[in-house]
Amino acid sequence: MQYTKPWKSFTEQLDQLIARGLEVTDKPRALDYLERIGYYRLSGYWYPFRERSGVLCLLDHKGKRNKASSLVLDEFQAGASFQHALDLYVFDKQLRLLTLDALERIEIALRVDISHLLGKSDPFAYLNPDLFHAKFSTQLDPKSGLTPHHSWLAKHAQLINRSKEDFVRHNKQKYGLPLAIWVACELWDFGSLSTLFNGMQEKDQDEIASRYGLSNGRTFATWLRSLNHLRNICAHHSRLWNRNIVDQPKLPSTQEIPWIASFEDDTHARARCFLLLKIAQQVLDVVNPRSSWSARIQAHLQSFPVIPDLGINHRSMGAPENWQQVWEMRTIKNPSAVSPA
Repeated sequence: MQYTKPWKSFTEQLDQLIARGLEVTDKPRALDYLERIGYYRLSGYWYPFRERSGVLCLLDHKGKRNKASSLVLDEFQAGASFQHALDLYVFDKQLRLLTLDALERIEIALRVDISHLLGKSDPFAYLNPDLFHAKFSTQLDPKSGLTPHHSWLAKHAQLINRSKEDFVRHNKQKYGLPLAIWVACELWDFGSLSTLFNGMQEKDQDEIASRYGLSNGRTFATWLRSLNHLRNICAHHSRLWNRNIVDQPKLPSTQEIPWIASFEDDTHARARCFLLLKIAQQVLDVVNPRSSWSARIQAHLQSFPVIPDLGINHRSMGAPENWQQVWEMRTIKNPSAVSPA
């Protein structure tokens, strides 16, 4: 399909929004934000304000009805304003920063968990296929001819080769390669550690998962994949508050974790970020039980720019109606005192 949308000046962009019904009370200020943030990025925040028309039936490749969806129009709902979109943008930006704060601590702690457990068996455990389950270490991908372990090692080698860290240079000069796992783990990103955990033997997965309140390490592996997905959204400054979470985590039973009940039969909630924030909360309760992160997130969620007339509320994030009560439900009991960290 040929691309037909023309280039527009910032003034023309703003005029188009106004013509479509978006309220703009301060044009110079709105132009300033368009110039600094960009029309396309902000459009994700005024998209929920656009009018919908009827039901659009989507067909599969055989011509049969697949699913129904409303048709999104260019015009905005009555009462929608540029300021509403900006308020959501600012809220979302702070939400991402707070989320990254938790994920950084979780990532560092999991590096230690994995490297310490595997390193007990072999200082170079990440090279030893016998320490991983067969699907990870021996099953070949028919397209690449490599095992998942081979692919992981290739990425790991890239991380080492491009590293400029002093500790890497020191270990190379003094001991050569390979690096011991408790050294090498400092180069892993969240995706690397998540993939490696997914390849570990079940008994080792279960041992680490049990520290975070889960008996099943395979379920915890899906938590880590989802947290990695969350980390990528935040690190790339993408919209988070109402984003559809593609890599959704598996849920344990409500007997094991009671707060799961709010998400168990709610497909919308399982596909939004509030569930992942609860997972991050549970993991961080172990990593740093005195952290004030949970209270800071709760305070930020209380500042959510609710717009009742446009249907914008905490439900957009996948939070249940009693979200504050759910947020305060903790499986891992915290000390009463918290640190400012």
